Amino acid sequence: MLDYSPAQVAEAEAPERVARTVALLRRRGYALSPSRLGAICAGGALPETEVRRAVAASAGLTVVDELVVERDHMPRIDEILARREGHAAASSAYLAMTHAFVRRLVAVAPFVRSVWIAGSLASGGFRESDDVDLNLVVDDGHRHLAYVAVNALGLLHALRHRGKPVDDLTRRPVAPRLMTANLILERSQLVPLARQDEDMAFELLVSQPVFGAEEFARIVTANPRLSEHFPQLARKCEEAITEAQQSRLPRWLFPAILDGAARTLGAAAWRYMQWTRRHKPEALARVAFVRETMRPYTLFDS
Repeated sequence: MLDYSPAQVAEAEAPERVARTVALLRRRGYALSPSRLGAICAGGALPETEVRRAVAASAGLTVVDELVVERDHMPRIDEILARREGHAAASSAYLAMTHAFVRRLVAVAPFVRSVWIAGSLASGGFRESDDVDLNLVVDDGHRHLAYVAVNALGLLHALRHRGKPVDDLTRRPVAPRLMTANLILERSQLVPLARQDEDMAFELLVSQPVFGAEEFARIVTANPRLSEHFPQLARKCEEAITEAQQSRLPRWLFPAILDGAARTLGAAAWRYMQWTRRHKPEALARVAFVRETMRPYTLFDS
């Protein structure tokens, strides 16, 4: 029987791990440089040299303009490169804008326990026409209230940014879609998470906690299978620094009984937005993809 050192085993696994990570990014519409890809690689971080070696050994991967992409994804390389350039130009201003929005949100919605920036702004593929995805942890019985709060406050916020570029996904009749609740989890759903697969672990890994870092850490420590996919999550919990809690409205103003009315209101708004996209197949497909990756935590599935 042949014996292999841990280093040899890791080297043999590197091409498959790199390919899995590139596929996770591709499904989200962007790509990363070898160094950044190595930092978030499935199975644990890899040095840039190891990523480049894995790409060179792979028939399905290549490096284009310092981005690691799948060869069969080359027809969309211009869009991927545009996302990288857009992120470099716009992300700083939108990060500052999002921090300000989150401060207002948690001040008026005391049932919100944690907020993380997600999606393209967190992952490195943000374009100015995108919206900002937010993941939330909320008190039990307040998921729909949180959805309505994000969208109502988001609409007021967007009215001040009516000149923002839009696409078929972010175009709305009154003001652009700017802040979006991507994933809303109740505290009782955290231990254990119903999903501890690679996609959910990756969602946490690329998220940026901006409020309530202790809830983020609770998810990671209470669901160890997530760290089996991405051991980097442990370091992320140690390094997460979030803003101090501001003065907030009292929680008794928002009893859980209000969640039913919020669900009715939120569902009506959701159906209306889907109706406005009825002639936009790419936008509908993108919404369907995001909802599929968030199940069983999506709202309004019924």
